[in-house]
Amino acid sequence: SPPQILSVSELLETAHEISKLTIAHEIVLNRDFKLQAVNFAPNSLENRVKETLHKAFWDSLKEQLSASPPDYTQAIQLLQEIKEALLSLLLPRHNRLRSQIEEALDTELIRQEAEHGALDIHGLAMYILGTMAMLCAPVRDEEVQRLQSLTDPVQLLREIFRVLDLMKMDMLNFTIQSLRPHLQDHSIQYERKKFQELLDKLPNGLDHTTEWLRKAAAALSASSSQSPPRPAVSSSPASPSQGAVSNSVAVPSPTSVLNRGYMNLLCWEPGQKEYPETLFMDQARLQEVQSQVNQLTITAAVLLVTSGMCGSTLFGSPGFVARLKRVTKVLLEGLSCTRYEEALQDIGNQVLQEVSRTLSQLGYPAFTNDKCASLKGQIRSIADKDNAVRSVIEQRIHSFLSLFISPNGQNSLKDLPKGLDAIQEELLEVGRRFGSVIHHNRQ
Repeated sequence: SPPQILSVSELLETAHEISKLTIAHEIVLNRDFKLQAVNFAPNSLENRVKETLHKAFWDSLKEQLSASPPDYTQAIQLLQEIKEALLSLLLPRHNRLRSQIEEALDTELIRQEAEHGALDIHGLAMYILGTMAMLCAPVRDEEVQRLQSLTDPVQLLREIFRVLDLMKMDMLNFTIQSLRPHLQDHSIQYERKKFQELLDKLPNGLDHTTEWLRKAAAALSASSSQSPPRPAVSSSPASPSQGAVSNSVAVPSPTSVLNRGYMNLLCWEPGQKEYPETLFMDQARLQEVQSQVNQLTITAAVLLVTSGMCGSTLFGSPGFVARLKRVTKVLLEGLSCTRYEEALQDIGNQVLQEVSRTLSQLGYPAFTNDKCASLKGQIRSIADKDNAVRSVIEQRIHSFLSLFISPNGQNSLKDLPKGLDAIQEELLEVGRRFGSVIHHNRQ
């Protein structure tokens, strides 16, 4: 069908629905998810504009309160906003405190007191601080207490607003923590419903997902046609997970296609094709997993090459492997796979230094110049995607990670392929993260 044209209002509504869906999804999958205040860089244009506007506002308030007689127009408005902020922090059971705040910060009464020159801003501020002390999280106790020593009314009001913003953020994050178990119980149904609503508005909304699955199916069919045919087992009919067989050509099952598609995400080439729409909320998460898998592949390959050159005695030296891992991790940190060649040259130099130091400590003769050049050359060649060692390690890691996404798969140290012992802890952690995201999306 031709692309559907949305009006501006429909586009805004769709964007809002996607935003809500994304937040709910993030709360469920990211246990560390918290809302945080936006902080602009100190020298940024945004920060300069913000500081200029804030200074003008508070300077205006200071001028009003310093006038003779004082002008309380702006101060009354601020007290009303503080009252609303305090009320927003209350829980449903805080009926008595709600009534007290309404009475103590009654806007009409405050306005009458201001007209008769009887408004006590400092007294109201002390009441506000006392209420904040009752409502704030323990982490804010010190900041609230510190405000009680301020005497300048403008500075006091400004600081009250700053701490109230922090308290509102605390309350939002407390609410998120409280909602998480409920969202986890209903997130699958909620996301299905929202996806369907989006597809009703955007019939072409799964084009990239369709293409992603087609490529996975094509890859499975191609690998199946290259494999030697298996004899049929008459006592056991073909199950859906194994795919049907017709004219000696295996038709991939939906489960196997989906699994291949998920594993293909670990080889995704950034910027060359669109990510599947069904995974757009997890793209950053999955690309982080992909980056970690690439780094673990390089690390394991470096260790395997070094082990082959150094032998088991040197490799078994206490702390030797840990030092090589640390050096490799530091030099790969934050790099894209396109910059591995430069990093591996530095890694080769550092590994050789560590090897030479350990050989000396153990009383073994140093490597010859030819052996040094060979070690560095083999490590540098790992940058080539077709490097034999790298290809074998990558295949083994992917095979192990595939166990984490299989609906009935098991994963344990006994399943760990050879050559990956040195990275088993990191690999298990990556596998659990990968499996968590994939199982949620599969459901």
